[in-house]
Amino acid sequence: MARLVGANRLKSRFHEELSDAEVYAFNASALGQGLAQRFAKRGNPYGAYLRVGSRFGRNVRSALRKRKEQHWENTVFFGYDTGFFEAAAWAKNRGAACVVGQMDPARTEVEMVREEEKLWSGWAKKPLVVPEEYFLWRQSEWALADIVMVNSRWTHDALLKQGVPESKIAIVPLAYEVDALQEPSPIAPKRDNEPLRVLFLGQVNIRKGIPYLIEAARLLKGVPVQFDVVGPIAIADQFVVTAPANVRFHGAVTRDKVQDFYAQADVFVLPTISDGFALTQLEAMSHGLPVITTPNCGDVVTDGVDGFLVPARNATALAATLQTLVDDPERLQAMRESARARVGAFSLDQLDKDLRQLEARLPLRRNETTLSEL
Repeated sequence: MARLVGANRLKSRFHEELSDAEVYAFNASALGQGLAQRFAKRGNPYGAYLRVGSRFGRNVRSALRKRKEQHWENTVFFGYDTGFFEAAAWAKNRGAACVVGQMDPARTEVEMVREEEKLWSGWAKKPLVVPEEYFLWRQSEWALADIVMVNSRWTHDALLKQGVPESKIAIVPLAYEVDALQEPSPIAPKRDNEPLRVLFLGQVNIRKGIPYLIEAARLLKGVPVQFDVVGPIAIADQFVVTAPANVRFHGAVTRDKVQDFYAQADVFVLPTISDGFALTQLEAMSHGLPVITTPNCGDVVTDGVDGFLVPARNATALAATLQTLVDDPERLQAMRESARARVGAFSLDQLDKDLRQLEARLPLRRNETTLSEL
């Protein structure tokens, strides 16, 4: 069954609009690396990330060398962190402007998670161990890039603390497009005799604030609230089985099942310690779910309008916020409508505007600029 779930996930990542696109894929080496990691008994996963990223960068560099017609002095090369350096260095040597997409707050986030592991001793199935070379590699990518593109003010501020000049950082939030051909279903009011259905969706780990969600659930004992926790479980089994009765762990599910959980929920909760952005915020809002999260991720929620911002590491504040929605179903309904409307601010058109503003900051000749993303 696990193998079928994995196959379905891969299948769901194909998009029909890319069927005619020019795509270079390194599937054989990626599958080989994936299998090697799966069966490896030793080794640090962050070291593996560097090896995978470096090999990907070398593969991209080899593919770029075959493009004889490319005018590099008038090109933007974009790549994501850990897989950026080799290909970007080659392209920049030929006159390209280079942008690295930094997906998370790097060392700042790791240090915060390490603090949480000390506070919640024994919760993590595997303690977080990140070798120094991992951070040094990312620093080399930031130094090479003309622009470091981040998804949120939270990551922007974290990178400033790590020495990246503010003039080099550009904030470009993620985009989320609702299927234009699919009519949004009406948002039905919650019935008086039903509990408030609270959905958590993502990695079930310390970084996402799971201990605080469970503590909030304990504080709401006797209140009509039901928590559905969906995603791969990375906390010790003892904390799953001893969770309060109003918390249900569902484990990893396929994309079609994810849609069912969104449809059944009343509110989405993400008590994250640190996230680069958390696209699940927008997914949830597209289903008419207000989002309760912390300031330590992408700026999506308008506090008190389409969701709530609560302090990170604060189960009491999280519980109190959920209690307000239990006590005021009319406010919940209004927030659900506002949440669905909020998604429009993160359209592909807005992403296009943000990327054009970023491009204007790059050292390019302003005639015939092209964008290469690999």
